[in-house]
Amino acid sequence: MNFINELNSSQQEAVINTEGPSLVIAGAGSGKTRVLTYRIAQLLSQGVPAYKILALTFTNKAAREMQKRIAELVGQEIAANLWMGTFHSIFSKILRFEAEKLGYTSSYTIYDTQDSKNMIKAIVKDMKLDDKIYKPSTILGRISMAKNNLIVAQSYAQSSRILSEDTAGKRPLLGEIYKQYQQRCKQSDTMDFDDLLLQTNILFRDFPDILAKYQQKFNYILVDEYQDTNYAQYLIVKKLSDRHHNICVVGDDAQSIYSFRGARIENILNFKNDYPEYKLYKLEQNYRSTTTIVDAANCVISKNKEQIPKKTFSQNEEGEKIKVLRALSDKEEGFQVTNEIFRLANYEQQEYSDFAILYRTNAQSRILEEALRKRNIPYKIYGGQSFYQRKEIKDLLAYFRLTVNQNDEEAFKRIINYPRRGIGDSTVDKIREIAGKYHVSLWTVLCNLDKVAGAFNSGTLSKLQKFGSLIERFREQIANENAYDAAVIIARSSGIIDDLSNDETPEGVSRKENIQELLNGIKDFSETAYKEGKDDKLPAFLEGVALLTDQDGDKEGDQNKVTLMTIHASKGLEFSNVFITGLEEELFPAQQCVTTPAALEEERRLFYVALTRAEKRAFMSFATSRYKNGQVVSSRPSRFIGEIDQEFLEGYIAMREEPSGFKLKTTTAMSGLHKPAITLNKPATIDIPAIDRSKLKPIDSNQVVPGMIIFHPTFGAGKVVNLEGLGVQKKAKVVFREGGSRTLLLKFAKLYIQAD
Repeated sequence: MNFINELNSSQQEAVINTEGPSLVIAGAGSGKTRVLTYRIAQLLSQGVPAYKILALTFTNKAAREMQKRIAELVGQEIAANLWMGTFHSIFSKILRFEAEKLGYTSSYTIYDTQDSKNMIKAIVKDMKLDDKIYKPSTILGRISMAKNNLIVAQSYAQSSRILSEDTAGKRPLLGEIYKQYQQRCKQSDTMDFDDLLLQTNILFRDFPDILAKYQQKFNYILVDEYQDTNYAQYLIVKKLSDRHHNICVVGDDAQSIYSFRGARIENILNFKNDYPEYKLYKLEQNYRSTTTIVDAANCVISKNKEQIPKKTFSQNEEGEKIKVLRALSDKEEGFQVTNEIFRLANYEQQEYSDFAILYRTNAQSRILEEALRKRNIPYKIYGGQSFYQRKEIKDLLAYFRLTVNQNDEEAFKRIINYPRRGIGDSTVDKIREIAGKYHVSLWTVLCNLDKVAGAFNSGTLSKLQKFGSLIERFREQIANENAYDAAVIIARSSGIIDDLSNDETPEGVSRKENIQELLNGIKDFSETAYKEGKDDKLPAFLEGVALLTDQDGDKEGDQNKVTLMTIHASKGLEFSNVFITGLEEELFPAQQCVTTPAALEEERRLFYVALTRAEKRAFMSFATSRYKNGQVVSSRPSRFIGEIDQEFLEGYIAMREEPSGFKLKTTTAMSGLHKPAITLNKPATIDIPAIDRSKLKPIDSNQVVPGMIIFHPTFGAGKVVNLEGLGVQKKAKVVFREGGSRTLLLKFAKLYIQAD
C-alpha cells in the first residue's frame, strides 16, 4: 500500500513484517501510534479479516485515535469490525459471551471504584471492625493488587506472607473482607474492574475449549504500551498468542513508570524469553524534541542497567541548552519558574498553553500555584484539582474557619462528622431545621442543646456536645498563637492526621503530603508576616487563602493556560516548553526509592519521561532549602542533573568534590523581573577560617561589622565585607566559603558568631 512510503526505514520494517512475534521498542516521540495503525492497515491489505485482529490499548482515547486513523486508511466499514479497545473493554465483551461458565449472567454489572468502596464499607460495618483502621480505599487497594497478581480470596487468606503484611498494617482480617467482598459481588451478579482481568484468566484456565476458541479467533494480536502491563494482562495475552505466536507488542522500557499500579517492566524485558524466535525493531528517531533534549535524555537513561539498549536521536534543530534554575528556597523556585514563563510569554510571544510545569508529588503544586497567581498567569491542573480545592485541604481549612468563625455554616456541615463521629445527615438536617425555625446559626443551636434536647436522643446529644467542646477548646488554645502553631494544634487534635495515616494507598500518601505542605505554607506565612510586622494569626491566613481560591473559577473557558501536573500524569503528552521542578535528592529521586536499584532505576525512567515531554525548551529547577515538616531543611541537587553531560546544560560547572556532582553558576537573566531578598553574585575567593558550631551564639544586627566572621544556618561560614543602609534597611555583603557572595537584609537574617 502507498502509505508505507510515509514511514522511515525502521518504521517500515516494523509494519511490513507481520508474521511471528515482534517487539517494537518505540522511543519517545518516535511515531509509535503510526506504526501500530499502519501495521493493522497492512494486515487488512493482505486480506486478514478485521475480526481476526485483536488490538489492545490502555486508554479509550488511544483506541479511538487508532480506530479513526485506520478508518481513514482502509474505510470505516472495515475498521468497525476490528476487536480494538482497552484491556478491560475487550475482555468484558468476551466475559459477556462466557459469563455463565463462571456463575454470572451475561447481564452482569460492573462496579466502579465508589461502588466497590461502598460494599467494603458495609462489610467492615457488618464485621464490627474499626473503619478508621479498615479504610475502604486501603482495603480496595490491597484487593486490587491481589487480583492483578491473580491471587484469589482463598489463596490470599492462606498466604503466610500476605497475612504477615496485613498484620503488620494492623489489618489481620483483610483476607476475610476480601472473601466476603467476592461472595457479595457474586451474589449481586457484579464484577469490579479488576475482576474483568481476573475472571478472564480463570475462564481461560478452567475451560481450555473456550481458550482454544479465542486462540483460533484472533490470528493477530497487537498490544500498545506493553511496558505498562501487569501480570494479569500479560498472562491473558500470553495464552491467547500461544497457538500462532503472531503477536506484536509496542512499548518503551525506558518509560516504564507505573510499578505502583502493578505494571511489570519484566514483561517487556523478558519478551525474548517468551518468544525466542522474536524479531526486534527499534524506533530510535525522535520527531518531537531538539537534539539537545534528546541527547541529554540519553545521558541519563544510559545509567540504567535493566534496559533494552537503544540510542535515540533527533534530526530537528540543535535547540537551546537546558537551563538549570537554582533557588535558595522552594518559594523562590516558584518565582524563578513563573518569571521564566512570564518572560517567554511576553517577550517571545509564546502562548501560555505552550508551557508545562512538572513535579514529582502533588504537594509541590501549592507554591507553584501561588507564584503563578501572583504573576496573574492563568493555569490549570491536569488530571487533578488545584491545591486548595483538594478534599483534605478543604477539610482542614473548614476546621480553621469554624474555629475562627463559629457561624460559618458550610464549614460546620463539612466537618461535623469528619473524621466520623457518628453524627449522621438526619441529625444535621434536624439542626438546620431548628436553626431555620429560630433564624439562628447552626452553631447557636449547638450551643443551646439543652433548650432543644427533646429533638435528639441521648447518644446523639453527647456526640454533638463533644464536637462543640472540641471547637471551643480550639478557640481557647489558639487565642494567642500564630497561624502555624494554631494550625498544628487543630490538625493534630481534630483527628484528620490520624485518619489519613491509616490510608497507605498512593492516594492516601499524597493526601498526607498535601496536609504537610499546607502546614509548610502556613509556617512560611507566619514567619514572613512576623518579620514584616504584619498580622500572623490564623484569620489573616484564611483571608489570604480566600482571595487566592476565589480566582479558581475564573476564565474556565480560556484554554490558553499553563499546565501543571505530576510527571506520571504527563506521560504521552508534549509541550513546547517544559519545567521539571523540585530536582533534589530525597524529592526526585524520592527518598523511599533510593534504597533499592530497581526503585532508583524507575525514578530515572520517570525523569526520562519528564525531559522527553519537551519539544523546544526544557528547564530544570531545584532549591537549596525547602520546608519539610514545618522546618527549613537544606537540599542537595538531584543526581539526575549531574548525570547529564555539561555541554547540554546552561547554569552549572561540574565539581567532583561536591556530593551532588556539580556546582551551579549564577545567572542575572531574570533580575529585572524578580529581586529576591538575597541576591546572588559570582563566587569570590577569600580565606574563611573554620567555625566550631558548638560555640556559636546569636548576634544582633547592630553588632555586625566589616571583617567579621559569621555563620548563617543555610549558607554556612562567611566573612562580612561591606555594610550599606541604615536601620531596618541595613544590609551586609557576605562572602561565604561554599556559596559565593550574598547581600543579606540584616533585619531578617539570623546570624551567629563563634564565642571566644
